[in-house]
Amino acid sequence: MVKLIPQVRRSAGVDHERLNSLINSMADGVIALDKTGKIVIYNGAALNILDLNSSMVNKTLSRIINLIDNNNQPVDIHDMVMKTKTPTTSRDYRLQYPDKKTINLYLSIAPVHLGFGTGMQGYVLLLRDITREKSVEEERDEFISVVSHELRTPIAIAEGNLGNALFIAQKSSTTDKAVIDALKQAHNQTTFLASMINDLSTLSRAERGVLTLELEPINAHELIQELTKNYTPEAEAKSLTLHNEIDPKLELLNSSRLYVREILQNFITNAIKYTEKGSVTIGAKANKEGVCFYVHDTGIGISKTDLDKVFDKFFRSEDFRTRQNSGTGLGLYVTMKLAKLIHAEITLESELNKGSTFKIFVPNIK
Repeated sequence: MVKLIPQVRRSAGVDHERLNSLINSMADGVIALDKTGKIVIYNGAALNILDLNSSMVNKTLSRIINLIDNNNQPVDIHDMVMKTKTPTTSRDYRLQYPDKKTINLYLSIAPVHLGFGTGMQGYVLLLRDITREKSVEEERDEFISVVSHELRTPIAIAEGNLGNALFIAQKSSTTDKAVIDALKQAHNQTTFLASMINDLSTLSRAERGVLTLELEPINAHELIQELTKNYTPEAEAKSLTLHNEIDPKLELLNSSRLYVREILQNFITNAIKYTEKGSVTIGAKANKEGVCFYVHDTGIGISKTDLDKVFDKFFRSEDFRTRQNSGTGLGLYVTMKLAKLIHAEITLESELNKGSTFKIFVPNIK
């Protein structure tokens, strides 16, 4: 047994050299920490991003990384890492250098076992300079904002005129059916375009961080009843039953009525759109910290492969039944943005061909 020790040590040394070679070949900055938050391994890319030329071993992140958020407030990165229980990523932080210059930073934090079979735990961070990417994104968002704003008025005018023309044509006994059908299609497409422009405008404002949060007391009972009344004609047009389930223990909710309403409207319109028979239920349950809203349908459901993608930007399922309905793939993405703004949590339960349930817990904001 004693004779094997040098061989074991040589093997461990080779493994360590291989590990160093591997992480030094990576373009992203890599920093590994032990369970106390001290640095044990790093690569050259990390030194370049942090603009350092000295060893980081045994140092804590707070000594070498000056992190700030979108509001230019300092962030304790050591505390953030030590509180991380599951892998997380962010593109919302900036790294500030001693001369006060900053770069946009992609930051990934993952709790890991640092050695095979050793039981030693720690964390691995990935760092990437995304300043250029962020600049392109900001230019794109600015373009979308300007275009959507400029298109809003002409589209609204076109939609109004087409609606009036369709109404007159339907009331006239001499109008050809082909003309009425053409006006219907034109009006429907213009309405869809108006909805898309609205989504793009909201998306642009959300991603640029210019959405304002206006808090007010919300009567959840009245809100559910109002939504039920407003969407009943749309449901009945598809021979669907629209009803509500309201917890009598509901109390006033302090949040953004505008955003809560818009989120629920997105859930309801999706439920009606993708349900061919059966019912759609809008409900709300009391919670000591807020209100849990939900929208349940008996529609086509969502496959397991699509469940993790439905909130992605521009995502549309390949299911032919989904493709039969027009959509931009922005509705649920915007919904998730609004939910984060009001500190709400969205959960989704769905089974293919059996329906879906979208739930959102909206906390009281003080």
